[in-house]
Amino acid sequence: MSARAESPRQKLAYVMGAGHSGSTILGITLGNCDGFFYAGELEEWLMTAERPRWGTVERQDFWSAVKDRVPGAEDLFGGGANRCIERSSASLRVDLWPARRRMRRRYRQVAEELIRAVADVAQAAWVVDTSHFPLRARELRRQPGIELYLIYLVRDPREVVASNTRELSPHEVAETRWRRLTMNANLWLTQLLALRTFQSHPEQRRIFVRHEDFLQDPASVTRQILDMLGSDAELPDLQSLSVGAPLQGNQLIRSDSVAIRQASGARPPRDTVTQLAQAIWRPLLSRLTPAAQPGDGSAA
Repeated sequence: MSARAESPRQKLAYVMGAGHSGSTILGITLGNCDGFFYAGELEEWLMTAERPRWGTVERQDFWSAVKDRVPGAEDLFGGGANRCIERSSASLRVDLWPARRRMRRRYRQVAEELIRAVADVAQAAWVVDTSHFPLRARELRRQPGIELYLIYLVRDPREVVASNTRELSPHEVAETRWRRLTMNANLWLTQLLALRTFQSHPEQRRIFVRHEDFLQDPASVTRQILDMLGSDAELPDLQSLSVGAPLQGNQLIRSDSVAIRQASGARPPRDTVTQLAQAIWRPLLSRLTPAAQPGDGSAA
Protein backbone atom coordinates (compact mmCIF):
# COMPACT_ATOMS: atom_id res chain seq x y z
CA MET A 1 0.00 0.00 0.00
CA SER A 2 1.31 3.46 -0.92
CA ALA A 3 2.20 6.10 1.66
CA ARG A 4 -0.59 8.31 0.30
CA ALA A 5 -3.16 5.56 0.73
CA GLU A 6 -2.04 5.04 4.33
CA SER A 7 -2.09 8.74 5.23
CA PRO A 8 -5.30 10.21 6.73
CA ARG A 9 -7.48 12.44 4.62
CA GLN A 10 -6.48 16.09 4.75
CA LYS A 11 -9.16 18.26 6.33
CA LEU A 12 -10.07 21.33 4.28
CA ALA A 13 -12.44 24.15 5.21
CA TYR A 14 -13.51 25.60 1.88
CA VAL A 15 -15.25 28.99 1.72
CA MET A 16 -17.50 29.08 -1.33
CA GLY A 17 -19.50 31.92 -2.86
CA ALA A 18 -19.10 35.07 -4.90
CA GLY A 19 -15.98 37.19 -4.69
CA HIS A 20 -16.14 40.32 -2.50
CA SER A 21 -18.36 38.49 -0.01
CA GLY A 22 -16.16 38.81 3.08
CA SER A 23 -14.20 35.58 2.83
CA THR A 24 -10.87 37.18 3.75
CA ILE A 25 -11.93 38.34 7.22
CA LEU A 26 -13.71 35.03 7.83
CA GLY A 27 -10.62 33.11 6.72
CA ILE A 28 -8.35 35.20 8.95
CA THR A 29 -10.67 34.53 11.90
CA LEU A 30 -10.60 30.77 11.38
CA GLY A 31 -6.85 30.89 10.82
CA ASN A 32 -6.44 32.29 14.33
CA CYS A 33 -8.07 29.21 15.85
CA ASP A 34 -5.81 26.46 17.19
CA GLY A 35 -5.02 23.86 14.54
CA PHE A 36 -6.09 26.00 11.57
CA PHE A 37 -4.04 27.72 8.87
CA TYR A 38 -5.58 30.36 6.61
CA ALA A 39 -4.05 29.79 3.18
CA GLY A 40 -6.06 32.45 1.34
CA GLU A 41 -7.28 31.88 -2.22
CA LEU A 42 -5.34 28.74 -3.08
CA GLU A 43 -6.53 28.66 -6.67
CA GLU A 44 -4.14 31.58 -7.22
CA TRP A 45 -1.18 29.26 -6.62
CA LEU A 46 -1.28 28.06 -10.22
CA MET A 47 -2.15 31.51 -11.55
CA THR A 48 0.82 33.21 -9.88
CA ALA A 49 3.32 30.41 -10.59
CA GLU A 50 3.32 29.34 -6.93
CA ARG A 51 4.56 32.57 -5.26
CA PRO A 52 2.63 35.44 -3.60
CA ARG A 53 2.50 38.58 -5.70
CA TRP A 54 3.83 40.50 -2.71
CA GLY A 55 4.45 40.05 1.00
CA THR A 56 7.06 39.88 3.71
CA VAL A 57 10.15 37.72 3.55
CA GLU A 58 8.48 35.29 5.96
CA ARG A 59 5.47 34.94 3.66
CA GLN A 60 7.69 34.39 0.62
CA ASP A 61 9.73 31.81 2.53
CA PHE A 62 6.59 29.98 3.60
CA TRP A 63 5.33 29.58 0.05
CA SER A 64 8.79 28.66 -1.21
CA ALA A 65 8.76 25.81 1.29
CA VAL A 66 5.32 24.80 0.03
CA LYS A 67 6.58 24.77 -3.56
CA ASP A 68 9.43 22.45 -2.61
CA ARG A 69 6.82 19.92 -1.49
CA VAL A 70 4.83 20.10 -4.76
CA PRO A 71 7.38 19.24 -7.45
CA GLY A 72 6.52 18.93 -11.12
CA ALA A 73 3.39 21.10 -11.12
CA GLU A 74 4.73 23.44 -13.80
CA ASP A 75 2.52 21.90 -16.48
CA LEU A 76 -0.50 23.50 -14.82
CA PHE A 77 0.99 26.94 -14.17
CA GLY A 78 -0.89 29.80 -15.79
CA GLY A 79 -4.59 30.42 -16.29
CA GLY A 80 -5.59 27.21 -18.04
CA ALA A 81 -7.01 25.37 -15.01
CA ASN A 82 -8.79 28.49 -13.80
CA ARG A 83 -10.36 29.10 -17.20
CA CYS A 84 -11.28 25.47 -17.98
CA ILE A 85 -12.14 24.02 -14.56
CA GLU A 86 -12.63 26.56 -11.78
CA ARG A 87 -14.47 29.63 -13.04
CA SER A 88 -18.26 29.42 -13.04
CA SER A 89 -18.31 30.36 -16.73
CA ALA A 90 -16.41 27.15 -17.52
CA SER A 91 -19.68 25.25 -17.12
CA LEU A 92 -21.02 27.10 -20.19
CA ARG A 93 -17.89 26.94 -22.35
CA VAL A 94 -18.47 23.86 -24.49
CA ASP A 95 -15.29 24.65 -26.42
CA LEU A 96 -13.26 24.17 -23.22
CA TRP A 97 -14.74 20.82 -22.20
CA PRO A 98 -12.13 18.69 -24.02
CA ALA A 99 -9.29 20.59 -22.31
CA ARG A 100 -11.06 20.24 -18.98
CA ARG A 101 -11.32 16.47 -19.39
CA ARG A 102 -7.61 16.25 -20.22
CA MET A 103 -6.36 18.24 -17.24
CA ARG A 104 -8.96 17.33 -14.59
CA ARG A 105 -7.14 14.32 -13.10
CA ARG A 106 -3.82 16.14 -12.94
CA TYR A 107 -5.52 19.22 -11.50
CA ARG A 108 -7.03 17.23 -8.62
CA GLN A 109 -3.73 15.53 -7.89
CA VAL A 110 -1.80 18.81 -7.72
CA ALA A 111 -4.57 20.42 -5.65
CA GLU A 112 -4.32 17.68 -3.04
CA GLU A 113 -0.52 17.82 -3.00
CA LEU A 114 -0.68 21.59 -2.54
CA ILE A 115 -3.17 21.43 0.33
CA ARG A 116 -1.15 18.72 2.07
CA ALA A 117 2.03 20.75 1.58
CA VAL A 118 0.44 23.83 3.13
CA ALA A 119 -0.70 21.80 6.13
CA ASP A 120 2.75 20.25 6.48
CA VAL A 121 4.67 23.55 6.36
CA ALA A 122 2.16 25.26 8.68
CA GLN A 123 2.00 22.24 10.99
CA ALA A 124 -1.77 22.56 10.98
CA ALA A 125 -4.53 19.96 11.03
CA TRP A 126 -6.85 22.19 9.01
CA VAL A 127 -6.29 24.28 5.89
CA VAL A 128 -8.72 27.12 5.13
CA ASP A 129 -9.11 27.82 1.41
CA THR A 130 -11.14 30.88 0.38
CA SER A 131 -11.01 30.32 -3.37
CA HIS A 132 -14.78 30.94 -3.75
CA PHE A 133 -15.41 28.89 -6.88
CA PRO A 134 -18.19 26.24 -6.57
CA LEU A 135 -16.67 24.23 -9.41
CA ARG A 136 -13.35 24.04 -7.55
CA ALA A 137 -15.20 22.75 -4.50
CA ARG A 138 -16.74 20.00 -6.62
CA GLU A 139 -13.34 18.91 -7.92
CA LEU A 140 -11.71 18.93 -4.48
CA ARG A 141 -14.42 16.84 -2.84
CA ARG A 142 -13.93 14.14 -5.49
CA GLN A 143 -10.30 13.71 -4.45
CA PRO A 144 -10.10 10.71 -2.06
CA GLY A 145 -7.33 12.27 0.03
CA ILE A 146 -9.31 15.44 0.87
CA GLU A 147 -12.05 15.68 3.48
CA LEU A 148 -13.87 18.81 2.41
CA TYR A 149 -16.08 20.90 4.71
CA LEU A 150 -18.13 23.55 2.93
CA ILE A 151 -18.82 27.08 4.17
CA TYR A 152 -21.24 28.79 1.80
CA LEU A 153 -20.73 32.50 2.39
CA VAL A 154 -23.25 35.01 1.01
CA ARG A 155 -23.31 38.80 1.18
CA ASP A 156 -26.02 41.22 0.08
CA PRO A 157 -25.57 41.29 -3.72
CA ARG A 158 -25.81 45.08 -3.78
CA GLU A 159 -22.78 45.24 -1.51
CA VAL A 160 -20.93 42.72 -3.70
CA VAL A 161 -21.52 44.77 -6.83
CA ALA A 162 -20.66 48.03 -5.06
CA SER A 163 -17.40 46.53 -3.79
CA ASN A 164 -16.47 45.52 -7.32
CA THR A 165 -17.17 48.96 -8.79
CA ARG A 166 -15.88 51.13 -5.95
CA GLU A 167 -12.59 52.04 -7.63
CA LEU A 168 -14.37 53.49 -10.66
CA SER A 169 -14.76 57.25 -10.92
CA PRO A 170 -18.30 58.71 -10.84
CA HIS A 171 -17.53 59.98 -14.34
CA GLU A 172 -17.02 56.44 -15.69
CA VAL A 173 -20.74 55.92 -16.17
CA ALA A 174 -20.56 53.50 -19.10
CA GLU A 175 -17.92 51.32 -17.43
CA THR A 176 -19.89 51.26 -14.17
CA ARG A 177 -23.08 50.17 -15.96
CA TRP A 178 -21.25 47.50 -17.93
CA ARG A 179 -19.49 46.13 -14.87
CA ARG A 180 -22.75 46.09 -12.91
CA LEU A 181 -24.40 44.03 -15.65
CA THR A 182 -21.52 41.57 -15.96
CA MET A 183 -21.28 41.26 -12.18
CA ASN A 184 -24.96 40.40 -11.99
CA ALA A 185 -24.58 37.74 -14.66
CA ASN A 186 -21.61 36.25 -12.83
CA LEU A 187 -23.45 36.39 -9.52
CA TRP A 188 -26.47 34.64 -11.00
CA LEU A 189 -24.39 31.78 -12.39
CA THR A 190 -22.25 31.47 -9.27
CA GLN A 191 -25.30 31.31 -6.99
CA LEU A 192 -26.86 28.63 -9.16
CA LEU A 193 -23.72 26.47 -9.04
CA ALA A 194 -23.12 27.18 -5.34
CA LEU A 195 -26.67 26.19 -4.39
CA ARG A 196 -26.38 22.89 -6.23
CA THR A 197 -22.96 22.22 -4.75
CA PHE A 198 -24.12 23.02 -1.22
CA GLN A 199 -27.27 20.92 -1.38
CA SER A 200 -25.42 17.91 -2.78
CA HIS A 201 -22.76 18.05 -0.05
CA PRO A 202 -23.15 15.93 3.12
CA GLU A 203 -25.25 17.88 5.61
CA GLN A 204 -22.88 17.24 8.51
CA ARG A 205 -20.02 18.84 6.56
CA ARG A 206 -21.63 22.05 5.36
CA ILE A 207 -22.93 25.33 6.76
CA PHE A 208 -24.55 28.43 5.25
CA VAL A 209 -23.26 31.77 6.53
CA ARG A 210 -24.38 35.32 5.80
CA HIS A 211 -21.60 37.88 5.93
CA GLU A 212 -23.92 40.35 7.65
CA ASP A 213 -24.65 37.81 10.40
CA PHE A 214 -20.93 37.22 10.87
CA LEU A 215 -20.31 40.95 11.35
CA GLN A 216 -23.28 41.26 13.69
CA ASP A 217 -22.15 38.42 15.96
CA PRO A 218 -18.72 37.11 14.90
CA ALA A 219 -18.16 35.10 18.07
CA SER A 220 -21.39 33.10 17.80
CA VAL A 221 -21.14 32.53 14.04
CA THR A 222 -17.49 31.45 14.30
CA ARG A 223 -18.40 29.06 17.11
CA GLN A 224 -21.11 27.49 14.96
CA ILE A 225 -18.66 27.05 12.09
CA LEU A 226 -16.14 25.41 14.41
CA ASP A 227 -18.86 23.11 15.75
CA MET A 228 -19.70 22.04 12.20
CA LEU A 229 -16.01 21.35 11.62
CA GLY A 230 -15.91 19.25 14.77
CA SER A 231 -13.36 21.54 16.41
CA ASP A 232 -13.35 22.50 20.08
CA ALA A 233 -10.76 25.25 19.51
CA GLU A 234 -11.22 28.35 21.61
CA LEU A 235 -12.35 31.53 19.91
CA PRO A 236 -9.53 33.98 19.11
CA ASP A 237 -9.36 37.62 20.18
CA LEU A 238 -11.58 39.10 17.49
CA GLN A 239 -10.09 42.56 18.02
CA SER A 240 -6.53 41.37 17.43
CA LEU A 241 -6.34 38.79 14.65
CA SER A 242 -2.98 37.85 13.15
CA VAL A 243 -3.20 37.83 9.34
CA GLY A 244 -0.58 35.11 8.96
CA ALA A 245 0.78 34.17 5.52
CA PRO A 246 -2.13 33.79 3.08
CA LEU A 247 -1.27 33.45 -0.59
CA GLN A 248 -3.94 35.82 -1.85
CA GLY A 249 -6.92 37.76 -0.53
CA ASN A 250 -8.20 41.31 -0.35
CA GLN A 251 -6.33 44.31 1.00
CA LEU A 252 -6.66 43.08 4.60
CA ILE A 253 -3.80 40.65 4.10
CA ARG A 254 -1.40 43.57 3.62
CA SER A 255 -1.64 44.16 7.38
CA ASP A 256 0.03 42.21 10.18
CA SER A 257 -3.13 42.16 12.28
CA VAL A 258 -6.77 43.16 11.86
CA ALA A 259 -9.90 43.55 13.96
CA ILE A 260 -13.47 42.65 13.06
CA ARG A 261 -15.54 45.77 12.63
CA GLN A 262 -19.06 45.51 13.98
CA ALA A 263 -21.85 45.88 11.44
CA SER A 264 -22.67 49.56 10.99
CA GLY A 265 -26.37 49.02 10.35
CA ALA A 266 -26.20 51.22 7.26
CA ARG A 267 -28.51 50.35 4.39
CA PRO A 268 -27.01 48.70 1.29
CA PRO A 269 -26.35 51.02 -1.65
CA ARG A 270 -29.33 51.72 -3.87
CA ASP A 271 -29.12 49.42 -6.87
CA THR A 272 -32.47 48.51 -8.41
CA VAL A 273 -30.93 46.46 -11.22
CA THR A 274 -29.06 44.18 -8.83
CA GLN A 275 -31.96 43.96 -6.40
CA LEU A 276 -34.30 42.76 -9.14
CA ALA A 277 -31.76 40.52 -10.89
CA GLN A 278 -30.84 38.66 -7.70
CA ALA A 279 -34.32 38.59 -6.10
CA ILE A 280 -34.87 34.97 -7.10
CA TRP A 281 -32.17 33.77 -4.72
CA ARG A 282 -33.56 35.35 -1.56
CA PRO A 283 -36.26 32.74 -0.81
CA LEU A 284 -34.02 29.87 -1.92
CA LEU A 285 -31.14 30.92 0.32
CA SER A 286 -33.47 31.40 3.29
CA ARG A 287 -34.32 27.69 3.20
CA LEU A 288 -30.74 26.40 3.31
CA THR A 289 -29.75 24.30 6.30
CA PRO A 290 -27.75 24.06 8.41
CA ALA A 291 -27.33 27.82 8.67
CA ALA A 292 -25.34 29.87 11.19
CA GLN A 293 -27.49 32.26 13.19
CA PRO A 294 -26.32 35.33 15.12
CA GLY A 295 -26.86 35.02 18.84
CA ASP A 296 -27.22 31.24 18.65
CA GLY A 297 -24.88 28.72 20.18
CA SER A 298 -25.36 26.11 17.48
CA ALA A 299 -26.17 25.89 13.79
CA ALA A 300 -29.84 25.76 12.93
